[in-house]
Amino acid sequence: MTWLLVAIAAYSINAGVYVADKFLLSKKIHSSITYAFYVGIWSIFNLVILAFDPWTPDLRELMIDLLAGMLFLATLVFWYKALHQSEATRVVPIVGALVPIFSFIFSYIFLGESLGERQLLAFFILINGGILISIKRTRIYLIPEVMNRFKNIFGDVLGGIHAAYRPTRRLLTNSVTSALFFAGYYVLIKYIYLNQPFIGSFVWSRVGSFLGALLILFIPDWRRNIVDHQRGAKTPKNMGFFLGVRVLAALAFIMLNWAISLGNVALVNSLQGAQYMFLIVIVFFLSTRYPRYLKEELGGGVMLQKLIGATLVGTGLYMLIL
Repeated sequence: MTWLLVAIAAYSINAGVYVADKFLLSKKIHSSITYAFYVGIWSIFNLVILAFDPWTPDLRELMIDLLAGMLFLATLVFWYKALHQSEATRVVPIVGALVPIFSFIFSYIFLGESLGERQLLAFFILINGGILISIKRTRIYLIPEVMNRFKNIFGDVLGGIHAAYRPTRRLLTNSVTSALFFAGYYVLIKYIYLNQPFIGSFVWSRVGSFLGALLILFIPDWRRNIVDHQRGAKTPKNMGFFLGVRVLAALAFIMLNWAISLGNVALVNSLQGAQYMFLIVIVFFLSTRYPRYLKEELGGGVMLQKLIGATLVGTGLYMLIL
């Protein structure tokens, strides 16, 4: 169960990284393209890890590794676009619920991976628990006439029912696309780890992200976007915070990839419910200090909902441990 412990540790770090990303995108860098560009550029420093286990792929292996890295960078563009458009606890549930489902489908089709009955049940319990933890509140959508009729009959009993949140088409497009790309990347990288050394293939895939960042510069509008944001991104205070976040993100990313190399890719992705628990705790303490950048609704009647979600996540983890 090493993969389980590594995955949980990675998701706990990722929770803090996602909140920091939201802060950076809201205040420091107002461009998902620019942010993804810097993430890709800094990926080149993963080459130092190759010193621990030197390995050179053949041409076919190299092409697959580079493709995985570029696919991950493309995923970040859609992910950061969605994250920039709404609160973290509104975007993360959409992407977090779809990634394990898409991963399950892709891994079954392309890798032949399957889950036992207990694992499959734990898989869906973890997904549902994560959704309950991460969404702002359970909302029931009814047309206005029906809602008014129910309120006339039941009065204050329905006081907690709200009109359903309707995400914008652009937010849904970016969220679903990033989920598809995330799942595609994770399944592809799992295939790579099954056939190549972990450290070497991981490093060469990061080189693919670096090359993808360089390709961004060939698109004039994106290049101007990066240049326009360059001054704000390079101030010492901002860059120091950015580098700190990226070091933590790199650590979590390596750990998550290690967990995927050891375990089932769909199960690893379904453990994001644990990440949501850490995310909620972090946001709860920071939203009062930074309400302008972390406008999350965490109080009131949603606490019972989150408690149920946490119970489901705990149940799913217990089922995986047994």
